[in-house]
Amino acid sequence: MTLADSLPSEAVRTQAHATDWREAIRLAGDGLVAGGATTDVYTQEMIDTVERLGPYIVIAPGFALAHSRPSPAVLRTGLSWVSLAEPVEFGSEHNDPVSVVVGLAATDHDGHIGMMAELAGAIGDDALFARLKQAETPEQLLEELRAAGSAGQDAAATPPEGETP
Repeated sequence: MTLADSLPSEAVRTQAHATDWREAIRLAGDGLVAGGATTDVYTQEMIDTVERLGPYIVIAPGFALAHSRPSPAVLRTGLSWVSLAEPVEFGSEHNDPVSVVVGLAATDHDGHIGMMAELAGAIGDDALFARLKQAETPEQLLEELRAAGSAGQDAAATPPEGETP
């Protein structure tokens, strides 16, 4: 399953508005609920985790991966995506302000690893990440992810020059 397949359009918010990090996480939680991955309880669990442990979820410049532990509030493994019209501060010394919050819900500790690897590739590609942040609609964001996934599959399927498959 690709990253785009893991993100139903109902779980994507583009150019959203949040006044602080809690509201940004609530938006990500709303996407997880809308996508059928969690109940509202999980949203509060994500906020509680940051209040308890600090802004460790801000894992790259401008990017936060909002999550908590697997719990009964997680109905299935899933993702949500929130790109903010105006970035917000999470309190991360090196990676604030945040303009993208991805919500992650996992039913166990390792079933989401493939999604995370693809997500890391997307945010690690500066040009792609810039296009994702600027997407105006969920459909535009998902199309960018699909195109990036196809390009990655094509590159992996192409043998080095002079070699045959």
